[in-house]
Amino acid sequence: MSFEQAIDYYAIFGGIEDSVELEFFDDIFQIVEKNFAYEFEKFQEIITPSYILDTPYDRLLTNLAKGDSKVLSAFFKSKLGERSGGEIVEELVENRIIYIEKSRENPLKIHPKYKLKKELRSYKIQDKARFVLPFYRFWFGFVMPYKKELQMKQTTKFMDNFKQHYERLRSYIFEQLSLEVLHIYFDRDRLLSWGSYWDKDNEFDILTLTSSHKIILSECKYKDRKVCKNELNKLKQKAIQSGIKVDKFILFSKSGFSNELLASKSRELILFDLEDMKRFLC
Repeated sequence: MSFEQAIDYYAIFGGIEDSVELEFFDDIFQIVEKNFAYEFEKFQEIITPSYILDTPYDRLLTNLAKGDSKVLSAFFKSKLGERSGGEIVEELVENRIIYIEKSRENPLKIHPKYKLKKELRSYKIQDKARFVLPFYRFWFGFVMPYKKELQMKQTTKFMDNFKQHYERLRSYIFEQLSLEVLHIYFDRDRLLSWGSYWDKDNEFDILTLTSSHKIILSECKYKDRKVCKNELNKLKQKAIQSGIKVDKFILFSKSGFSNELLASKSRELILFDLEDMKRFLC
C-alpha cells in the first residue's frame, strides 16, 4: 500500500479497522461503493451508541461533518438552542464521538467601554467540534444524508456526492499528518500551542507557537498539482489581515512545488512534500 493509499483508506475507515473485513480495490470509488452502497447495514451496526443515529444527534453530527465544524453554527443549522445543543455536545464528548477544539481568537471587545462597529456586534467567537474517529466523520458527512437511498440499494446520488466532495476527507487527514511532522521537526524547540486557527476574517490550517516563542503558520495542500509561489503570497496576505506576526511559514504539498517556489531561498520558509513527510512518519 502506498502512503497516498493509506491516507485515502484512513480518511474513510480510520478507527474501525478491527471491526470489519474490508474488500480493497485499486480504485477508492469502487471500495466505497462496494462497502457502503451494498453493505450499509453492516457498517451501521458499528456506530455506537446506536442512538446517535437518531434525531437530534444525527442532525447535529451531520451538520458538523458537512460544515466548518463550528459549534454554534451547527446548532443553528440543526435547529437547536445553545443550551440543548450544549448538553448534546457534552454527551458526545463523554462518549468520545467528538472533541472540542477551542478557538484561540482574541476577543474583539478589549475593554467594557469599547464600542464595536455595528456590523461586528453580533459576531461570536466559536469553538469547533472535531470527530475522534475519521470513520464517524465520513459516516455522518457522506453516508447519513443518503441513508434512505442506500437502504434501497440506490447508489447514484451517494456516489455522485462522494466523488464531488471526498477531497475534504483526505485534506483533513493530511493536515493531521502535517501537524505530526511539525511535532517531530521542532522536537528541540518544543511546540507549546498547536492546531488550526480561525478568526472573523480567515482560517489557517495550522498555527503553532514554539517554546522559543516563534509563531509558525502552515498551509497544507493535498492536491494533484504543484504548489506555486502565489499560494505563499496569499498565506502571507491572510496573516497580515489577521494581525499574525509570523516568524516562519511552512508549506506541505502532496504533489510538490513549482520551480519558482523551490528557488525561493528564505529562512522564513520551509517546504515539505509527500516524500519528506514519509521520512518523518514511516
